[in-house]
Amino acid sequence: MSEATAHTVSETTVPRFARGTRLQYDRVREVWFVQAPERAFHADPVAAEVLQLVDGARTLGVIIDLLAEKFAAPRAVIAHDVAAMVVELGEKQVLLHA
Repeated sequence: MSEATAHTVSETTVPRFARGTRLQYDRVREVWFVQAPERAFHADPVAAEVLQLVDGARTLGVIIDLLAEKFAAPRAVIAHDVAAMVVELGEKQVLLHA
C-alpha cells in the first residue's frame, strides 16, 4: 500500500483510511469529522459524502459513479473533485490506496 499521489490516483485506485484514522459522525454537533492519531478535522458535507463510500474495497470509479447517480451531477466534474480530494487526503496521510 502506498500514499495517494497525483501521479498514481486513477479510477482503479482503491482508497482506504490510514491505520488509526476514521470518519465519525458527531451526533451532538451534527457534523462529520475525520479522527486520526493526535488530530481531528471537520469534513465538509461534500467530503463526508465521498468519505462515507471509502471502504477499502470500492474503486474511485465506483465511488464516482455512485456520487454521480446520487446527485445527478456531471460525472466528469465529480471525478475531478474526488480525485483532487483523494490526493489531498493522501498528502495528509489520511487516505492510502492499493
